Amino acid sequence: MSNRDSKVFRISAEVTDTVDPDLLQQALSKVFEQNLLYHSVLRRGFFWYYLEESDLKPKVEPDTNTPCRPLYFFDRRNLLFRVMYWKKRVSLEVFHVLSDGTGAMWFFQDLITEYLSLKHPDLKDEDVEVSTYIHDQSSEDSFERHFRRKDQLNFSKAAQSALRGVTMVGAKAKNFLFPAVENEPKPSRKVYRYKGTYTSDYRPRVVELEMPVKDILKKAKAMNVSLTVYLTAVFMESIRKAEPNFQGNETMAVSVPVNLRQFFPSDSARNFFAVTRLEYKYKKNGDNSLEAISQELKNQLDPQLEKETLETWLSQLIQYEYHPLSRIILRPIKDLALKFANYMNNRKLTFAISNLGLVSFPYLVDQMIHQVYFHTIAVRPQFCAISHNDVLTITFTSPFIETDIYRHYVRFLSDENIPVTMTVNKVTEEELGGRYDA
Repeated sequence: MSNRDSKVFRISAEVTDTVDPDLLQQALSKVFEQNLLYHSVLRRGFFWYYLEESDLKPKVEPDTNTPCRPLYFFDRRNLLFRVMYWKKRVSLEVFHVLSDGTGAMWFFQDLITEYLSLKHPDLKDEDVEVSTYIHDQSSEDSFERHFRRKDQLNFSKAAQSALRGVTMVGAKAKNFLFPAVENEPKPSRKVYRYKGTYTSDYRPRVVELEMPVKDILKKAKAMNVSLTVYLTAVFMESIRKAEPNFQGNETMAVSVPVNLRQFFPSDSARNFFAVTRLEYKYKKNGDNSLEAISQELKNQLDPQLEKETLETWLSQLIQYEYHPLSRIILRPIKDLALKFANYMNNRKLTFAISNLGLVSFPYLVDQMIHQVYFHTIAVRPQFCAISHNDVLTITFTSPFIETDIYRHYVRFLSDENIPVTMTVNKVTEEELGGRYDA
């Protein structure tokens, strides 16, 4: 993490009535007690970071600060999440060491369901049944369960005992802590990187789009690709059109997270995802249509999503963590090595995406939720997608003030007869001062 990259992501829901902070606090207190993982604070040991259970209690707060601001500070004992409210919106922000998007969504679903049950006491218990997820298993390390080979268990009990107190307890965010190790072909060419004007206070530029999910799904199906691939191809084209200096033969690369719960059974709320990488090289005199880009991305992604491929790759990845040598290297040395690995990884990416897919709540609760949103902090242009009921929301985040990419994205969707509603936050001094209506 850094000042610009807090490794924090946000999930939000807009409800039908103005949020009652007292009831939200009651709901948070109850759901917090059911989720022991969220009691954790992050500590620094001699050899690694580890999670430690704390007696801290979360307090809801008004959402008046910069989104996705840091949650972890090495000199403080902080909970690794926060809950905020503003008008009709409730937001959960989570430090990525604690959980991934899917695990955080389980917590958020319980929180919103509990809050709306308190807000509308006339709802029957069977209509708002909470805890459809298995909280007792929410702290399981699913990486170790599925990918740690038997021969890795055979180093001495004495060594295990000596290392137990200083190795990472729980927060096995493999792809977060080992960003250079990805399921990807090695790039053979220089990757195009979008450059813009940084915001002055590390505030990300956030652009929210809402559109009918069925309309855009129809477009993806017509090309025989997934929604994620289709949205990614549109984003590549939007970057190309927004960049006046684009030569026509550059390579764009994108980071795509994969929810491993789709392939390996897990009820863990901890990080259990992988990151794959796709790229497309534009051709000066070739076919660069949206269909061509989409098919190329699909052809790269599909083989990487085979269970056997993931299992082989992740079994190799986990060896880095459990190798006796890597466990005894001092943490400050690991920090430097991983900082360099993160820097090199960022250099071979143009943008990043994340799609949480379709989310739902108990039926009557669902009727009281207008929409659900999801986004993360950004060190490069990126987007996050999530759908609820019949609406897809796409949230763009960027460390830059420019919005040209998003204008082209909206223009493309409009040309495809997809109705889009757009909201943009304020990031420049002029915008924050109220002189421009963003």
